[in-house]
Amino acid sequence: MRRMKKCAYLVMGDPGDYVTDYHLSLDAMAELSWQVSCVPWRDPSIDWNGYDAVYICTPWDYPDDPDLFLRVLAAIESSSAHLINPIALVHWSLTKTYLRDLEAKGGAIVPSIWFDEFDSAQIAGWFETLRADKIVIKPQVGTNSQHTFVLEEHVSADLLSKLEKTFATRTFFVQPFMSNVQSEGEYSLFFFGGDYSHAILKTPEQGDFRSQEEHGAEIKSVVANSEQITAAEKLLALVEPQPTYVRADLVRDENDNYLLMELELIEPSLYLRTNAGAADRFARAFDERFQVLARK
Repeated sequence: MRRMKKCAYLVMGDPGDYVTDYHLSLDAMAELSWQVSCVPWRDPSIDWNGYDAVYICTPWDYPDDPDLFLRVLAAIESSSAHLINPIALVHWSLTKTYLRDLEAKGGAIVPSIWFDEFDSAQIAGWFETLRADKIVIKPQVGTNSQHTFVLEEHVSADLLSKLEKTFATRTFFVQPFMSNVQSEGEYSLFFFGGDYSHAILKTPEQGDFRSQEEHGAEIKSVVANSEQITAAEKLLALVEPQPTYVRADLVRDENDNYLLMELELIEPSLYLRTNAGAADRFARAFDERFQVLARK
């Protein structure tokens, strides 16, 4: 009889309205001799030595306390359990400045400018620098479009007050509003073990810009074309160490180039429900990565 390996899926204590489908991977993991337990990441009583591996599954509230999140991951890293994806990738991609790093290496990202402090006097210059009549301001640490705002050239006093309050203690970055996000949608490509697995198209609700289903976006399974796969592969080639699982969010610009919105390396929703073989491919990649780590 094969020994059952133990894996902890890091989750939220209360998922609230978040849509999750990680449960679809449990049978596939069991077929590879994995016994999975869902563990709230904030639970201080967990002995990580009791697990062979830990998957950073759906701890989507970590931006509320990123320092605690990193301490939890450090405790896992110092235990006998193997953390997948590795903590080096978490540290790198926790702050959205990883996009700047990718761009410096030649990666095609949505144009971005970066700020440590908010100064309302600079807003007019953002439109000029980005050559846009509509822009988006986002925190450098965040998920699910929280604290994200769309600005037009006239910013009302109420919105300005909200921006000053929101970014008083947050670093942030500014991008042009990509109109194709609304007219076409945002493409998400999933890679397991370096190989393309499946793709979805996320189309925001009419009048909205947010591509998460929690905000009313339509999620549709699609087959990625060669241009999209090539664009994602070029970006992934710039990442070190290579991830076991990753989601690349791409948007088409006005020149039909696919630009990176985000590279989700920490706890991406994998949308396993949108593709019949996705759960099996994820489990195999996870198990193969564990086998490599266990031999070291």
